[in-house]
Amino acid sequence: MAALTRESGEAAGAGPVDFCIPCNPYFPTPAMFEELAGRLRDIITYYPSSADTITAELCSLLQLPPQCVAMGNGSTELITWIDHLLVRESLAVPVPTFGRWTDQPMETGKRVDMFPLQEAGGFALDLARYAEFVRARGTRAVVVCNPNNPDGGYLHKQALVQFMDAMADRDLVVIDESFLEFADAEAEPSVVQEAMLRPNVVVLRSLGKNFGLHGIRFGYLVANPALAGRVRAMLPKWNLNSFAEHVVFMLRDHGPEYAQSLHQVRRDRLEMAAQLSALPGLTVYPSQGNFLFVRLPVGAEGTAVRDRMLTEHRVLVRECGNKIGSSSRFLRLVVRPQVDVRRLVSGLEQVLYGAGRGAAVPGPATGTGYSSGTAAVDRLMHETNGSGMRAITAQTAGAGAPGLAAAPSPGTGTGTGVPLPAAVPVAAPVAPAAATVPGPAPQPVPGPQPVPYPGPVPVPHPAPAPQPAPAPVPAPAAAAGYPPPVGPTPPGVPARGGLTAAQVRGTNGLESVPATGWPHTAGMGQAG
Repeated sequence: MAALTRESGEAAGAGPVDFCIPCNPYFPTPAMFEELAGRLRDIITYYPSSADTITAELCSLLQLPPQCVAMGNGSTELITWIDHLLVRESLAVPVPTFGRWTDQPMETGKRVDMFPLQEAGGFALDLARYAEFVRARGTRAVVVCNPNNPDGGYLHKQALVQFMDAMADRDLVVIDESFLEFADAEAEPSVVQEAMLRPNVVVLRSLGKNFGLHGIRFGYLVANPALAGRVRAMLPKWNLNSFAEHVVFMLRDHGPEYAQSLHQVRRDRLEMAAQLSALPGLTVYPSQGNFLFVRLPVGAEGTAVRDRMLTEHRVLVRECGNKIGSSSRFLRLVVRPQVDVRRLVSGLEQVLYGAGRGAAVPGPATGTGYSSGTAAVDRLMHETNGSGMRAITAQTAGAGAPGLAAAPSPGTGTGTGVPLPAAVPVAAPVAPAAATVPGPAPQPVPGPQPVPYPGPVPVPHPAPAPQPAPAPVPAPAAAAGYPPPVGPTPPGVPARGGLTAAQVRGTNGLESVPATGWPHTAGMGQAG
């Protein structure tokens, strides 16, 4: 956003309407910003207090024991330390999801087993099938995001606790609750209390998203004292900045305003979903986050829609073609006040349907149905950061107006793309063996409205070299509704429709990868 504002020459705060970055638009209040501005000199002049001091204040506010909490310079820092300290060899993650859960472990040479969420099922995560996938694959660490980013899918607390128990024999279970403050499906949705009682569960929570302050990097994790202590011991002395400290110490006096902001976001989410659902051919998926996942009408292509929305209507949206398991037909739209939503809907009507509502949607740009490689920075940011927009002319609609370049065509650095296979049950689990096991060719995910996208045909990956499979890990009795454990799948072979990280990267899976009393305290911090 700063890059776009600088390059366009607009005054501070006069940039495009932001439907891309998932912030709380109602918090902090204007009075809180004025208070921060009045303290600016002291905030940026002096060192912050120690992380222990700031963590103790947050824990007092949330009624959590400090020995079970580690605060980080954003949840991304904590994801990095979780990967380095607690993930030994492999991690399972449903896709699409937050890109750091797929990218971070691959960057450190871990095997990432991706469980594709099916478009035909509304991207809902079936925990029983996910547990079966984890056992068949032999994955040692497991991630669940609740609500999930980008689709906003929600899992009820009881189902998650049952899943955690079924995964009691895994090294690690991470429940990422970064957007849970915006959920209203049940009164006490968090599993932090249950996590503190289990030896292998970590709950990750964000503060920047909830408080509308992404620029102040702060988040925290909750786990049993041993796990939390391992992460806390590795964090730098001053990993939390003075802005974060001042905000945390302001929160005690602003609980009612924070609670009201969450209520307003939930109400705006319902109204925004209703308005978007009225657009012909646009599919809006149920969400418990502060964003909505939408599928564009047949024939529309996300990068072109994104660029035209920015250049013609000064509205910034998140196109999800670079998220593994998603495609350019999907946008993630942040929940915003109604005055901004009306501008979004009006822009989408003009971009998608032309002058008349219901007119033909522009033809699709050439591209692949699924993004290739690991999720990188959004292509929009890639185009505007660094070289800037000075050399980019109005190649999209709106001739003569300065704007972004059209989306790059396939074959010019965007990769060939690897369609995700459907999670289809097999007749019997794969038996461990030393013989060469060829990797099955990925099959495209079935969707309710398949759209052919011309582009390069994916090249089959080479079969892995012979290698003995690891011995099965003994597991406790499965919880009700979960399948019994089966032997792990040999390296490089996807289990029950899964996609290995090696297939995404285009390798054989055997080569090493170089390392490159406050709102919502109910159910969180109460004893017992």
